[in-house]
Amino acid sequence: MSATVATTTPRRRPWLTYALVTVVLWGVWGALSPLSAAHGFPDTLVYVVWALTMVPPALYILARGGWQLERSPKAIAYGLTVGLLGAGGQMLLFHTLTIGPAYFIFPIISLSPVVTIALSFLLLRERTGWQGTLGIVLALVALPMLDLSFGRGGAGLGWFVQSLLIMLAWGVQAYFMKLANDSVRADSIFAYMTIGALLLAPVALWMTDWSQPINTGLTGPWLAAGIQVLNAIGALTLVFAFRYGKAMVVAPLSNAGAPLVTAALSLLFAGVMPGPLKAAGLVLALVASLLLVLEPERDPAAPLS
Repeated sequence: MSATVATTTPRRRPWLTYALVTVVLWGVWGALSPLSAAHGFPDTLVYVVWALTMVPPALYILARGGWQLERSPKAIAYGLTVGLLGAGGQMLLFHTLTIGPAYFIFPIISLSPVVTIALSFLLLRERTGWQGTLGIVLALVALPMLDLSFGRGGAGLGWFVQSLLIMLAWGVQAYFMKLANDSVRADSIFAYMTIGALLLAPVALWMTDWSQPINTGLTGPWLAAGIQVLNAIGALTLVFAFRYGKAMVVAPLSNAGAPLVTAALSLLFAGVMPGPLKAAGLVLALVASLLLVLEPERDPAAPLS
């Protein structure tokens, strides 16, 4: 009888605070990120700036933890896997957008939580109630609708394969972020994520078309840094969200919630009105986010060893 009571007692949900901070930071970042290209600062150099903005949060969280960077093979392997999957997907996205239509690429990539949910369900044995399940389903339906923006694009199937690879990379990254948190400190995970991002910076520099004019003023790298630090801090809070929460809930919540914030800011500042399809996606994403946030969380029947 006492065991039954223990499994139905609501517990604190620190993951929710971290996930919501990520949603807000990434939502604002999404609204501001087009400014860099609009001011003549190429996406490849934005990547380099983003990698550099990962350094201050990494140093902060390491200092807060007493500079106890884990150096075990498992910690290094998990951390670099998470970092290189995320950074590699971002690098591949730059090239994919030059050969394919963004209005098809982003809906494919936005389905990365499907990969995370499948891996978490099969390998981590994660489960959720009917409310959380409905929220996950609605989020997965809404995500392609949120990213669907019609425009001109290139032809060929290379972009399709690359889009699938990015979706796979980011979905697997989220799974490993949760898996790593079971045995590695969050500050070490983020430190190795930062190292992974920096390792690919030379590739971004090589991909840059230096024959084109590049804005090196305040609205160039400095504006990009101010925007990309939002992404970097959001990545840090996401690590902690995965540490305390279920991957199959955190992944769709963060991926569906951030576009809501971006859309709200676009409506507020730019007066941009979404089309019918995107408006429907926003409604579904809002309902999904509420279901995931309000999903009752119970104590496990037995503590993890």
